[in-house]
Amino acid sequence: MMIDTRMQRGQQWLKTLLQLTGINTEIQAELEAAAITEGESTEPDNYWLIIDEINMMPEQIQVLIGPGGVVLDAIQYLANSVLNLNQPPEEQASYTIELNGYRVKRQAEIRAIAQAAAMQARTTGKEVEIKSLSSAERRQIHTFLKEFGDLETFSRGKEPHRNLVVRPALPE
Repeated sequence: MMIDTRMQRGQQWLKTLLQLTGINTEIQAELEAAAITEGESTEPDNYWLIIDEINMMPEQIQVLIGPGGVVLDAIQYLANSVLNLNQPPEEQASYTIELNGYRVKRQAEIRAIAQAAAMQARTTGKEVEIKSLSSAERRQIHTFLKEFGDLETFSRGKEPHRNLVVRPALPE
């Protein structure tokens, strides 16, 4: 069995980061299979780094997730920046940091937001703007709505006021 250095690097980095904040815990890691559409996937492999909350206090969990997931998003952004720095393309990876089921719950919410926006855009024929999403969440919606050929999505504005727009696709 091949040892996945990208996964190990991610686990070790996150474990060390948490130790620096006084949290000593294990990091589970799993590879999320990339959804391959026509032919080869150009998306890098995505690793879920799951913080084991079993020995953590509820306050520690709350602090690490942060209001609306901002702290977890920041850790995830750092992980993706630092772990891919100076790595050759084949060693690049994407990391999702999970704690206490937050991402899974949030993914379901995001999917629901995307479906509602898609329905609204179809019904009204107008663009629908979705506010207050992280860049990772905007990317999730872009990916999710790619399946709908009759809609298009794009981002508008500058961080931190960058919004996702869903609208009926213009005929080719």
